[in-house]
Amino acid sequence: MKGPPPGGRGVTTRLRTAKGRSTASQKWLERQLNDPYVRAAQARGYRSRAAFKLVEIDDKARLLKPGARVVDLGAAPGGWTQVALERIGPAGKVVALDLLAMDPVPGAITLQGDFQDPAAEQAVLAALAGQADLVLSDMAPNTTGHAATDHLRIMALAELALDFALKVLAPGGGFVAKVFQGGSEKGLLEQLKQRFAAVRHVKPPASRKDSSELYVVATGFRPA
Repeated sequence: MKGPPPGGRGVTTRLRTAKGRSTASQKWLERQLNDPYVRAAQARGYRSRAAFKLVEIDDKARLLKPGARVVDLGAAPGGWTQVALERIGPAGKVVALDLLAMDPVPGAITLQGDFQDPAAEQAVLAALAGQADLVLSDMAPNTTGHAATDHLRIMALAELALDFALKVLAPGGGFVAKVFQGGSEKGLLEQLKQRFAAVRHVKPPASRKDSSELYVVATGFRPA
């Protein structure tokens, strides 16, 4: 799939303000109802609009190859897992790992645990029956509304995801992680450039324009 999802243009829905509903929740509901990616996700059976972010990243970077072994960190509710399964085909494997319980995704191996726990790392490798070709992370911490704090928190999470990826990736593998635009990506990028042949940023069209999120995409993993 390329470009915006079908149904991108349509009638704008406005909600009558319900008693007891805050202005913020009112705006959120209206945005959801008028979001073409939300409608397209529902039409295609994806569990979240975020699925289209991975679709668009992969259309550009060609990461999800048939038969690949993929790890989806912080996988709930499972939108990225669904896309990965579609693109790697029946010969591949997807392991979805989340700290919280999530509904199984048919075709994927769903694990519950903390990816920082060595036991979770071993469980992932056992489920894959080998090393991973790609590690995905769409994880983000709960935001505080303070841009500098939120940026530091997501960068710390991305660095932890990278640490996990370095332990489980096969030579030549890839890594994708969500980050926020800001001033402290330098340390993460330096680590990535030391261990991967190519590193770039991608902001997929499905990422809302008013969001500071973007994705770091690294390919060609070089083991130490």
